[in-house]
Amino acid sequence: MEATADRYMRRALELGAQAEGRTRPNPAVGAVVVADNQIVGEGFHPAAGQPHAEVFALQAAAERAVNADLYVTLEPCSHQGRTGPCTEVIIAAGIRRVFVGTQDPNPQVAGSGIRRLQQAGIQVAVGLRDKECRRLIAPFAKHVTTGLPFVILKSAVTLDGQTATSTGDSQWISNSRSREEVHRLRDRVDAIMVGVGTVLHDDPKLTTRLPGGRDPLRIVVDSQLRTPPQATLLHLDSSAETLIAHISTASVERRDRLLENRATLLKTAESDGRVDLHDLLAQLGRRGVQSVLLEGGAQLNAAFLKADLIDRMMIFVAPKVIGGNGGFGIFAGEGFARLADAKQLQDIRFRQFGDDILIEGEVIRCLPA
Repeated sequence: MEATADRYMRRALELGAQAEGRTRPNPAVGAVVVADNQIVGEGFHPAAGQPHAEVFALQAAAERAVNADLYVTLEPCSHQGRTGPCTEVIIAAGIRRVFVGTQDPNPQVAGSGIRRLQQAGIQVAVGLRDKECRRLIAPFAKHVTTGLPFVILKSAVTLDGQTATSTGDSQWISNSRSREEVHRLRDRVDAIMVGVGTVLHDDPKLTTRLPGGRDPLRIVVDSQLRTPPQATLLHLDSSAETLIAHISTASVERRDRLLENRATLLKTAESDGRVDLHDLLAQLGRRGVQSVLLEGGAQLNAAFLKADLIDRMMIFVAPKVIGGNGGFGIFAGEGFARLADAKQLQDIRFRQFGDDILIEGEVIRCLPA
């Protein structure tokens, strides 16, 4: 039974992942209805304002939902939002048992959905594939509990840990399959962020180049507004904005020129003459941004690392060696002086894309002082 239940929750996770990055301010959720050891209904939450995963799955199951089991990646809601509470739909459908992947971190729910189902006489089991279910809703969980977006650092390195040669040549360290996966990742996040150095050196587009893909909000951290008005990312046929974060000392002339070239400017607090990253993330969170893909460069990566603002790292390792000590790394500066202070990852995953290996993990955050 345990192995079978695991298989059904895996299917619910696959369904939920189909709408990843499309559901804010809600989480991505998948659900399946099982009767007589057979899936008779399945669904996922496609977007805010539309029915939740449980509703789609129960509608597909129809009368077969009576005395059936429901597998859902996240605790069903019990409050009235844009849609009605899913707990009441589940109860009315005649479901016998509910397997919940993980409890909802939203303070409006936080166990109340589970209690409502139990009060109605439905058996509830919580924690099936809990780690994967929490991973699916990580951006939502971070945002709903802290008001801040979930930050994912992505980089590609050689076997000797370099992101570019001594001349700055970096195209391409990773292979085409890895780069395609990066575009799938861009398609699933709310925003992509780089420093102004990356704009000046690479003139990137920061778009999602996939059929039917969605461009995320483009963010440039640029304290003094050095982004050229002719930069490619300001002149794209894209529905996404380009937002440039700066501080108050940036020149008015530069502000005006960038505004004339379709930039959206965001003034932040200052920290040591630079954009205060805590304030930047707080402002993005207030705009509803739940996830940010951090694509560097090394100065910005180092600043986020030092500020303990990275939640997940995704490092593509290519079977190449540059050699020497004149290349570039993921992070600028000297880094931590003691190995005891080094950042540690947990929940490590490995995937292979051709000859490249993706190493992915969650950053163990520092505890507040």
